[in-house]
Amino acid sequence: QVQLVESGGGLVQPGGSLRLSCAASRSIFSFNTMGWYRQAPRKERELVALITSNGITNYADSVNGRFTISRDNAKNTVYLQMNSLKPEDTAVYYCKSTSWVKNDYWGQGTQVTVSS
Repeated sequence: QVQLVESGGGLVQPGGSLRLSCAASRSIFSFNTMGWYRQAPRKERELVALITSNGITNYADSVNGRFTISRDNAKNTVYLQMNSLKPEDTAVYYCKSTSWVKNDYWGQGTQVTVSS
């Protein structure tokens, strides 16, 4: 069983920055893709950013240019650097990994609140 542990959430003012981390319990090379999703109150969970095993990235239009996903293979960790945060970025952020045989694993989520 794979464990994903997110950290780095919190309260930040509009225009501020946060960096989320997702630490995996095994080598992230065992995953085809890793990504960050978010779910705001009364909304469906949505993809924020994705990174493949060879480093190709993809972003939701709403965060493109503000957020950056990256990976540290030695630490089995994926990051989400979030800059120029807006109130509409407020959500629970989840890490997800997808294995080469299409198994999905989710973390427990970390709350991000953007408010003055």
